Amino acid sequence: MSQTQSQTSEPQYRIALAQDADQLRAAQRLRYDVFVDELGGCGPQIDHEARLECDRFDPFFDHMLLYDDATGVVVGVYRLLRQDAANQIGQFYSEDEYDLTRLRQTGRRFLELGRSCLHRDYRGGAAMHHLWAGLAQYVTEHQIDIMFGVASFHGTDPQALAAPLSLLHHRHLAPSEIRPRAQPAAFQNMNLIAEADLDRRTAMLQIPALIKAYLRLGGTVGEGAFVDHRFNTTDVCVLMDTKQLNARQSRIYASGPTR
Repeated sequence: MSQTQSQTSEPQYRIALAQDADQLRAAQRLRYDVFVDELGGCGPQIDHEARLECDRFDPFFDHMLLYDDATGVVVGVYRLLRQDAANQIGQFYSEDEYDLTRLRQTGRRFLELGRSCLHRDYRGGAAMHHLWAGLAQYVTEHQIDIMFGVASFHGTDPQALAAPLSLLHHRHLAPSEIRPRAQPAAFQNMNLIAEADLDRRTAMLQIPALIKAYLRLGGTVGEGAFVDHRFNTTDVCVLMDTKQLNARQSRIYASGPTR
């Protein structure tokens, strides 16, 4: 058993939004462990000395924290940006990678999700289930219509990801009226293998657990992928209509954790 979970065999989960600088740093510290140490990410504002993964957008986001009260440790995070906060910045984080014009033109209320991660000792258990429950409560409280954000494959070689990217393109594209498109300067076509030639089972096995969870909740993806060399990832833009989320979430939660 790891040091993180050494005090009890049963985690005691609690969801809270960060309220001060110390709580924000706890989120940034976990993000450093996952995105920098594990995935090899880098960036101009990362604080390697303090081991904090941070950027200029952090002050404008709500930071959802998953605590294990048995240890007092933050073991999961989500970064959440509503439209009013995005208007203060002048953009959503995702707009560095995707053109959101069609989504903005809908006039609906939307929420950007980002920096979702779990401590490595809490993957495969109930932790993701609790994060999703907290997210559903937040969506209800703020009357969100559409959630969206970039989700990542590890690695920057699109050919190595040809099967899962092609499966997303052929089976899970968002409706055209809301579909984001990867920015032209970094557009990576996801239609790399013809649908008739795809081994769908093998392709699905290559899709990260979090993206599969989004798909189970009715999620769809934008057109094109974005290769992010800073974070050593290949990103797709995922969208979820909260009406579909509300219709499906009870079944998903009843089946247990998604990761």
